[in-house]
Amino acid sequence: MPVVSIEKVQRLRTLAYDIRRWVIEMTYRAGSGHPGGSLSAAEILTVLYFHEMRLDPEHPRWPDRDRFVLSKGHAAPAYYAALALRGFFPIEELYTLRKIGSRLQGHPSMDLPGVDMSTGSLGQGLGVGVGMALAGKLDKRDYRVYVLLGDGELHEGSVWEAAMSAAHHSLDNLVAIVDRNMIQLDGPTEEILRLESLEAKWRGFGWHVVEINGHDVVQIMEALEIARNVKGRPTVIIARTIKGKGVSYMENTHKYHGKPPRTEEEYRKAIEEIEEARRKVYEEVEF
Repeated sequence: MPVVSIEKVQRLRTLAYDIRRWVIEMTYRAGSGHPGGSLSAAEILTVLYFHEMRLDPEHPRWPDRDRFVLSKGHAAPAYYAALALRGFFPIEELYTLRKIGSRLQGHPSMDLPGVDMSTGSLGQGLGVGVGMALAGKLDKRDYRVYVLLGDGELHEGSVWEAAMSAAHHSLDNLVAIVDRNMIQLDGPTEEILRLESLEAKWRGFGWHVVEINGHDVVQIMEALEIARNVKGRPTVIIARTIKGKGVSYMENTHKYHGKPPRTEEEYRKAIEEIEEARRKVYEEVEF
């Protein structure tokens, strides 16, 4: 990977906490939403939208743009925050999450600039990504396709049908990222339906596999660079994350999978913890 400056790493880490703050702000004001799985994906979305992907917010349907599919559509608050911070729509619109008439629905809709696919029904996003990547190959365009999957979503058989198809068609322009926070709607994934060994499963389906700490922006950047250099097969990045990352009482629990902060006290505690962590970014950068 090309040399990345400390300043760039600091900026990315700071943006991830900006996304987290907006996740709490939006879901608390809306009185609904999914903060847990949004918080775990903050660094992944940050690196994609502020480092990796080829985009033009002024022309969101630019034919040669890279594509992104939020297969875990319930993490829309983090996705919306990334899009707004990147300039696809006014940041003030984030306050309208889940309001009547808002473009910021509970799950992403293509009515919103920057959204390449309407999602929400789990298990479908990777199949869509396969179609996008195959179309790129047939049209001889060099855009890349990124699909963010939840780990509980991997219980859906359609994910593995899509994985098999991607490898069969040698889609080296496709990258799947698994937000491996170990927790789904009803509890720990390994208690509900065991997924491990994920690495062996994806390798068995013909994918190149990279495992990383999904909260380390440098590791995310390195993994995406590796994916760019893989030829003849798709890449999956298994990003080990923490559900509810950044808010102590939301971490490693399914209780905030579909529930925002319940009280003003919870809201304020979440904001304070995120802001404190954001302040520490400039003290903790390591390579």
